[in-house]
Amino acid sequence: MKPALDIVNLSKQYGDHKALDNLNLTIPEGSMFGLLGPNGAGKTTLIRIINQIIEQDHGQVKLFGKDLKPDDIRQVGYLPEERGLYKTMKVGEQALYLAQLKGMPHDLAKSRLKDWFVRWDMTSWWDKKIEELSKGMAQKIQFITTVLHEPKLLIFDEPFSGFDPVNAQLIQEEMLRLNREGATIIFSTHRMESVEELCTDIVLIDQGNKVLEGNIHEVKDRHRNGSYRLTYRADKPIAFQAIEGVTATNSDMLRSGLYRQMFKINDGHANALIESLNQQCKIMSIEEVIPSIHDIFVQAVSPSQS
Repeated sequence: MKPALDIVNLSKQYGDHKALDNLNLTIPEGSMFGLLGPNGAGKTTLIRIINQIIEQDHGQVKLFGKDLKPDDIRQVGYLPEERGLYKTMKVGEQALYLAQLKGMPHDLAKSRLKDWFVRWDMTSWWDKKIEELSKGMAQKIQFITTVLHEPKLLIFDEPFSGFDPVNAQLIQEEMLRLNREGATIIFSTHRMESVEELCTDIVLIDQGNKVLEGNIHEVKDRHRNGSYRLTYRADKPIAFQAIEGVTATNSDMLRSGLYRQMFKINDGHANALIESLNQQCKIMSIEEVIPSIHDIFVQAVSPSQS
């Protein structure tokens, strides 16, 4: 798959602080790409460079195979974490103004806006001022103005912030629809459950450096560590410490005679473990525990790993 965005040896420094340190990154076209990292990792700096809000010190940004240039901003839609609308402007007037900044003709912008407002049951908002809307209502206006010009690249920074669960689900469904229709989406968030649910590919950056990247399933597969979850019936808990090649971790009694055990197993000891278990209990289920993106994130950026 060809890249939507190529980041090559990108660096940005503020005084003594390296926000980005020779970062190399490829974002596949058509992907739902998770841009992850702790606070201060360099995510916002990278997003601002892509949006040409600031310039890099060194390196290249290529959009769909060509060096990024000022006109390319019309191919990009950006929803920042810090939302910003003019509070005293009317909703329709402001939405039209923002659309025209992206190069949309007035009539086309108004037609598309009317379609969105009907679809989201917002027609009564058109002549209201932004200051009359709730935070969530204003967020929906800004989402629409971000995607209205149908850009090929969308960048959403914490897009669910400020939304109740119903509207967060609405925004999520729209993101998936836009992605299905061909948009490449960069999705920056601290909500790892949303990353698991939405993203096809991820990168994790920390202190301006890339820590890991790849297809989300491949990343999780690379971090498998031989952990399993066993549910079993027995008169008493099994002494896992006596079984060779097995390291017991958490254990619980679910109810009388029913237990759950987490453990790690070394290579080559699976058959011996199953034989031992069959002699001591009735196995109800046994399943491998694949690390979550949250677990991988914490492990990768913890102080002991840096």
